Amino acid sequence: MSNTSVSEMSYEQAMAELEQVVTRLESASVPLEDSIKLYERGAELKKRCEELLKQAEEKVALITLGADGAPDGLKQVEG
Repeated sequence: MSNTSVSEMSYEQAMAELEQVVTRLESASVPLEDSIKLYERGAELKKRCEELLKQAEEKVALITLGADGAPDGLKQVEG
């Protein structure tokens, strides 16, 4: 596992670490206490991925279309 703060991770970093967490949890050789820590880290990573995806979806949703249906610009993202 990385020592990087989850809030500073890119989507790709968070997803890669989440995949590692899932792989370790799926192995039956992880002690219970470590499994709990892994689960908690995985929950944080999942939340980070969801936040970053939501931000990306909001940006995509703000693409404006012209009269011909082709993209003609972006509305500024607020917040």
